[in-house]
Amino acid sequence: MDIIARILNPLLMIAMPLALGVFLAQRLKAEWRLFGIGVVTFIGSQVLHIPFNAWVLSPLVDKIGVSITQQGIRLAVVALLFGLSAGVFEETARYLVYRFWLEEDREWNSALMFGAGHGGIEAIILGTIVVYALIQALTLRGVDLSTVIPADQIGAAQTQLEAYWSAPWYAAILGAVERAATICFHLSASVLVARAFARRNILWLGAAIGWHTLLDAAAIYAMQTWGVYVAEAFIVAAGLASVAIVFKLKTTRQAPGQQPPPPTLTSPQIQPAAPTPENLEDSRYV
Repeated sequence: MDIIARILNPLLMIAMPLALGVFLAQRLKAEWRLFGIGVVTFIGSQVLHIPFNAWVLSPLVDKIGVSITQQGIRLAVVALLFGLSAGVFEETARYLVYRFWLEEDREWNSALMFGAGHGGIEAIILGTIVVYALIQALTLRGVDLSTVIPADQIGAAQTQLEAYWSAPWYAAILGAVERAATICFHLSASVLVARAFARRNILWLGAAIGWHTLLDAAAIYAMQTWGVYVAEAFIVAAGLASVAIVFKLKTTRQAPGQQPPPPTLTSPQIQPAAPTPENLEDSRYV
């Protein structure tokens, strides 16, 4: 069961977003190009996001004297700063793509496929890294590390291998569970940002940034304070909330060129006049 879980974990991380794309394409008739645009959007956001964190945010955090290894309010500040960084870069990238690239694809169905690509490529990249780590762990299992690793790195490598193989099988599958919940989040964020254009209200972008900030900040805080299982439980809860947001904001897709039916005008009913000697006499000449 242990090795099966370790193999299944990265396979699910890679397969889930692709399976979701197939489902959306078949069930909702969403276009695969939107999945690809979501992939490009995520990668483009990280081209700026990662250097910003490394060269601006991390030095700022050090300067104000807070650290992710601290507890309480200091940890909360760090978590909020890094969560806000992710929210601003990723959701702004999503907004700009809607604004300049997807002017005709802002409806609910399209937003889901766009979000599947955005969150899906993150899952695929992480799944690929996990596959590489698994191959390394299997290759080095039972091997004399002194024959393949420099002497000054043997201690660290041994510690990492022991930690990897000592983790229970249910911990090994947490990566796939987390990615499933995170993909659900990206679906909701894409729908929220698309709503900014449907309602012509930039506050919907603010809602997406806030939702992203809350998820990342709470996950960081929970991980450092209560451990991995509490953090993953929160992420799963956020994933379920994201699904609720998606269906709450669901809109009906309108066929191209289809116009809404004109309003129906109800005419007041004309009641016949009560018969009188005069109108009876008049009716003889009609």
